[in-house]
Amino acid sequence: MTMKKRHFSKFFSSGYLILILLFIYLPIAYLVLFSFNEGKSMTNFSGFSTRWYEQLFQKEHAMVDSIWTTLLVAGIATLVSTVVGTVAAIGLSKAKRIIRTAVLEINNLPVMNPDIVTAIGLMLLFISVKVQPSMVTLILSHISFCIPYVILTVMPKLRQLDDNVAEAALDLGATPWKALTKVIIPQIYPAILSGALIAFSMSLDDFVVSYFNSGPGINTISMYVYSMKRYNLSVNAMSTLIVAVVTVILVLVNVIPWIKDKKVQKEET
Repeated sequence: MTMKKRHFSKFFSSGYLILILLFIYLPIAYLVLFSFNEGKSMTNFSGFSTRWYEQLFQKEHAMVDSIWTTLLVAGIATLVSTVVGTVAAIGLSKAKRIIRTAVLEINNLPVMNPDIVTAIGLMLLFISVKVQPSMVTLILSHISFCIPYVILTVMPKLRQLDDNVAEAALDLGATPWKALTKVIIPQIYPAILSGALIAFSMSLDDFVVSYFNSGPGINTISMYVYSMKRYNLSVNAMSTLIVAVVTVILVLVNVIPWIKDKKVQKEET
């Protein structure tokens, strides 16, 4: 390949990457910018102001309540689905191949199914066992569709583990619980964390499953925005706050392990 072709290929790849990043992040930047707009226009930035943030916390109490409901549901669903999904993945990694394959194929069904199918299926399940829609059914619904994503995230990491390490720990006198918590989990911790973040984002973003399985008077963010008769610019402020929280979480998740690795390297040297 000639030098000109290499430069052109590199330029084309960089330009393509920039276009993809703009396509993904430009709408978010636009949302954040207009959350500080003084006026009510969504196309004309008339000046910097925090009026929509003030209105969000002073007047939009229903919107704030929907935020807390969403975070509560997402937090509980993430915690439970991460624990259950991780334990299930570890168990499947030790199961016979035919059983593991069958269970993983079943696990893929909720992931491949459209949300509307999962939502109606869960609603019919709750109706059949005579459970009234409530906060409990909402949380159980979120847990049910988050678990498969955790299993799919943790399983590849478990396949990379050396089984001899856990067996060596058992031979040296470690109990199964200690072998699990001191040997296996530290090695798959990045995958567990990734699964938890995916579960949290899936729960935070969900609308269809929540709509069909929540009780009266219970609103998540997506349900509240859907029920609005006219678009309220305080939604921009709310969305910006969510973006900020998610960004902080992602930064901490990536920075904290990096700091720990640096400390370990310094101690070794």
